[in-house]
Amino acid sequence: MGELSLDGSVLPISGVLPMAIKARELGFKGMIVPQANATEAAVVNNLEVYGVDNLAQVIGFLNGNYIINPTIVNTREEFKNASDVFDYDFDEVKGQENVKRAFEVASAGGHNILLVGPPGSGKSMMAKRLPSILPPLTLQEALETTKIHSVAGKLKGGSKLMTQRPFRSPHHTISPVALVGGGTNPMPGEISLAHNGILFLDEFPEFSRNVLEVMRQPLEDRHITVARAKYTIDYPAGFMLVASMNPCPCGYYNHPTKECTCMPGQVTKYLGRISGPLLDRIDLQVEILPVPFEKLSSLQKGESSATIRERVIAARAIQTLRFKDEKDIHCNAQMNSRLLEKWCALDDDTKKILHDAMTRFDMSARAYDRILKVARTIADLDASPNITPVHMREAISYRNLDRASWGNTFIVKK
Repeated sequence: MGELSLDGSVLPISGVLPMAIKARELGFKGMIVPQANATEAAVVNNLEVYGVDNLAQVIGFLNGNYIINPTIVNTREEFKNASDVFDYDFDEVKGQENVKRAFEVASAGGHNILLVGPPGSGKSMMAKRLPSILPPLTLQEALETTKIHSVAGKLKGGSKLMTQRPFRSPHHTISPVALVGGGTNPMPGEISLAHNGILFLDEFPEFSRNVLEVMRQPLEDRHITVARAKYTIDYPAGFMLVASMNPCPCGYYNHPTKECTCMPGQVTKYLGRISGPLLDRIDLQVEILPVPFEKLSSLQKGESSATIRERVIAARAIQTLRFKDEKDIHCNAQMNSRLLEKWCALDDDTKKILHDAMTRFDMSARAYDRILKVARTIADLDASPNITPVHMREAISYRNLDRASWGNTFIVKK
């Protein structure tokens, strides 16, 4: 497999990894690929991979006149050594303990999360550190993720197996096709490139309404079917959505020191750019405020990503055991109504807390299932078999935007 240039050289191509996997399935002994694609194909075990630079080497090799040593990659060893190396760590974050906790809960249950806060409060900075606390990829997930990036031509020359969960952060001017995939020559979109990882949407309300709405179905089904006149393709899209936004057009609604200059009703209108059905699919909604100077100037480091990650992995292990007999259910965020009824039973005290909160804050019915899922994850982090009042109160605190009063406080103040 390769692209032949007019001067006889063999150029690299996209999609070599899935080709190599298919070759092994069909019983081929080996394959000849461009030298730049050799390590990518060699990730597949029990398949001899020969890298070449030009057509003359291929002819000589097939005639037995030119020796090419097969490329060998110790997949498991390299995967093990590189899966715990990250560029960012949560110990560099000053303050924001409540937001760190929300990220821990989101990571432990695979929940989507929305951060709402003024400019400069650290939304993007903290989101970039989220991959460092997610559970490591399994070898099967790594192969699946690498295949998608290989087909899209996103692997750099000489790349091997992807060992870390992808973190995709498209600009808000992205088109619907670039987000979900397709095109004249069909390619995976950003939601598929984020498969098994994170899709981070900064300045959430600034994205086109059409772009945001096409995510609704993939968020539920974890795959996207792109149907066009000449083709129909199904791409995986099992990603964790992390979004951030300012609370209002000027950015300073609810700011502790700066006054919001927006007119009455503008806050609600700004939030209204995100449809209710889409907001329904975001489990945690967290308000974030600027860090006080005292904490910014402190030399004390925060809790490290490695420590948080240990708790996340332990919680995911509980969920893996819980859903071992369920098809395509791997974490709490994916639970359906039947599983919610089975695993999120509440005692009378806990049920009363949930009832009172939904009544007091006039929360929508769509918040009910989300609160139960998040409460189940918080209980898993505590290794608790049951959801207790403490777990329920924390889960309710992550539904700020479901409160009917949110966004109207400005009018009351005036």
